[in-house]
Amino acid sequence: MPAAAAPIISSVQKLVLYETRARYFLVGSNHAETKYRVLKIDRTEPKDLVIIDDRISGFSNMLVATVWNPFSHVYTQQEVRELLGRLDLGNRTKMGQKGSSGLFRAVSAFGVVGFVRFLEGYYIVLITKRRKMADIGGHAIYKVEDTNMIYIPNDSVRITHPDEARYLRIFQNVDLSSNFYFSYSYDLSHSLQYNLTVLRMPLEMLKSETTQTRQESFDIFEDEGLITQGGSGVFGICSEPYMKYVWNGELLDIIKNTVHRDWLLYIIHGFCGQSKLLIYGRPVYVTLIARRSSKFAGTRFLKRGANCEGDVANEVETEQILCDASVMSFTAGSYSSYVQVRGSVPLYWSQDISTMMPKPPITLDQADPFAHVAALHFDQMLQRFGSPIIILNLVKEREKRKHERILSEELVAAVTYLNQFLPPEHTIIYIPWDMAKYTKSKLCNVLDRLNVIAESVVKKTGFFVNRPDSYCSILRPDEKLFEELYEDHGDTLSLQYGGSQLVHRVKTYRKIAPWTQHSKDIMQTLSRYYSNAFSDADRQDSINLFLGVFHPTEGKPHLWELPTDFYLHHKNTMRLLPTRRSYTYWWTPEVIKHLPLPYDEVICAANLKKLIVKKFHKYEEEIDIHNEFFRPYELSSFDDTFCLAMTSSARDFMPKTVGIDPSPFTVRKPDETGKSVLGNKSNREEAVLQRKTAASAPPPPSEEAVSSSSEDDSGTDREEEGSVSQRSTPVKMTDTGDSTKVTENVVQPMKEVYGINLSDGLSEEDLSIYSRFVQLGQSQHKQDKSSQQLCSRCPDGVIKLTPISAFSQDNIYEVQPPRVDRKSTEIFQAHIQASQGIMQPLGKEDTSMYREYIRNRYL
Repeated sequence: MPAAAAPIISSVQKLVLYETRARYFLVGSNHAETKYRVLKIDRTEPKDLVIIDDRISGFSNMLVATVWNPFSHVYTQQEVRELLGRLDLGNRTKMGQKGSSGLFRAVSAFGVVGFVRFLEGYYIVLITKRRKMADIGGHAIYKVEDTNMIYIPNDSVRITHPDEARYLRIFQNVDLSSNFYFSYSYDLSHSLQYNLTVLRMPLEMLKSETTQTRQESFDIFEDEGLITQGGSGVFGICSEPYMKYVWNGELLDIIKNTVHRDWLLYIIHGFCGQSKLLIYGRPVYVTLIARRSSKFAGTRFLKRGANCEGDVANEVETEQILCDASVMSFTAGSYSSYVQVRGSVPLYWSQDISTMMPKPPITLDQADPFAHVAALHFDQMLQRFGSPIIILNLVKEREKRKHERILSEELVAAVTYLNQFLPPEHTIIYIPWDMAKYTKSKLCNVLDRLNVIAESVVKKTGFFVNRPDSYCSILRPDEKLFEELYEDHGDTLSLQYGGSQLVHRVKTYRKIAPWTQHSKDIMQTLSRYYSNAFSDADRQDSINLFLGVFHPTEGKPHLWELPTDFYLHHKNTMRLLPTRRSYTYWWTPEVIKHLPLPYDEVICAANLKKLIVKKFHKYEEEIDIHNEFFRPYELSSFDDTFCLAMTSSARDFMPKTVGIDPSPFTVRKPDETGKSVLGNKSNREEAVLQRKTAASAPPPPSEEAVSSSSEDDSGTDREEEGSVSQRSTPVKMTDTGDSTKVTENVVQPMKEVYGINLSDGLSEEDLSIYSRFVQLGQSQHKQDKSSQQLCSRCPDGVIKLTPISAFSQDNIYEVQPPRVDRKSTEIFQAHIQASQGIMQPLGKEDTSMYREYIRNRYL
């Protein structure tokens, strides 16, 4: 049976940087400001970084290396105030002088991105502004909105260098306020499947890990408290991040063995979006997370293929997460996810952009007859995802002159070679599909064909579900919600490595895009061409410097003086190759043993070393996600609540003809949107009037009567706005006030909006169900003569219900309140007396509970 486990919440979420002439003091606290930690950063060293975690003797980037000591001091709010007061007093220019302060508050922040050095001293990069983007099981995901880069050494010891400013500009070209994300409690570098699998580890494993890491306990009352509770603790688990998708790993590497783990805030780069979908009134969060790989990362044409370690260029792992928003718990909630990876073809190839061509020629740089680089790449995939691995190749297969087909032929040869050594049940599945060919064809629907491929792929791979009692059901999808979410995802990633937004959108593949969309596609193509030709080189230099691929060194060529960065990304060009893998047994032995399960999720000694397990009291803030999410200690407003402000299918993706009134009996108006109705009082009154006059409107025609095609009406601007005018039919409605006035409205067919045609007539079974429903509603009203007469006229076969209740009077007009038991009455009276100052004596149980609360929160 799985143990009660929870993710460990970082206790450093708010930071304040204080400054003196000799030191920086970085004070970090949890969100409730009940626990504090302090970092001391020396400013007298011109080039070395000296950081002291309070009660830890640690220096980084010096000859003396120390191992991280977990016993860093946790301050209370009062202790921090006293410490800062003493520092202020001790750093004043004259003893007892009150006019000038010796301690200055430099900046407030929400996290440390890292430390970086070029040719002078170190800089510290702080997150100064954040914005909540998603919520998964109560764990908030934030986007970096703004950062501050502060030079650490004092001006009196600074050794200037003429090229320092240029390196600083190149580093800051990586805009940290553009699509960088982090979380204090949820590991964004791993998938949801990994994070939940770790929390379901067997109890025996958690006990053994807790015993091994007992020295990491910071609470001197921990053992005593757990004994008094009968051992009813909760295991807190923190896993090492998957560094492939961490973008500030190099910036934090210099301090990770020196400071407490709560100071380490790992960020990812890519995309994060969340929308709320209502399914029969139940809220379901649809979350899309894209993680860009930090290995072999760069711009579109400058990074192609794979490096010598099997990392492909511009790899993106996209995860779609669905969760029941009505239950905020990883253990009790319902979660599912599906992961897909996009990356360059895992071969040694490149494109020469010096020719100034829209499509530079493709060149195979190295011959790889034994598919060595592809083997390294697929070995990584098997270790992280298990089997089967399915490749969907969308590049062109038929070309007048060989271009993309060169890669297809080489990839087929590599997969065929690797598959002959794998067990038959774990072979790599290769699916080629020339998407460009089918897009040009008028006889094939691209999206329909992709749906067929996707369905077959999902049946082979399956998708992650955390509950054994789950079931699958096909619902009518909210296409607009998913389409907008995935197009935002595509635009964001395309801008990051391509220099422009998506060239082809969903409407393009549906062949319903208006003529204005074609001009936009041309502009995006020109924008991408300009970016590839003129700005990609500078962006690549910035990425190489930010990720630590290039380290500025005195006496060596500068970054802008390098003719190429090939040797920076291919480490085998700078040193002798290690022992090559077998040409036949190309996989890691431990990985193949546990297939189809991914090796990263197997409970073994190697994976357990990546976890930090600690036993907490069940009320401690480090594992209390309820307290972290709702924050009862601060004043909140519904207007600022994230769950109400996020994109919702009921509010933002309702058909535009619905307006403010979603009733199925309201006649729709095509030019009426939700915003226009909300902003116009007359429209509100008209919406109510429409419902009254709906009965006089003739029924809409059937689907067969709709004759207009998507291609004929694809040139209208209305289609771009989201309406489906090519499927609409004019309907004439006579106003009850003026029989001569005829209004022509364009209305969506009932089949499109509600899934049924009311004009087709109802079956006898449906009529019987509806009559029972009406009768059930009438039975809840007060029974009078009129209602009894109505019930007497009900058709035969309808069950006549009589109100049955435990109360003598129980209907929508009046109700007899239930009787209150004696114990509840005593509790209420004690509450009233307490408000008047008359306190009841505390019992033994209340006293012990209060002592436990004080010990857990303040001691």
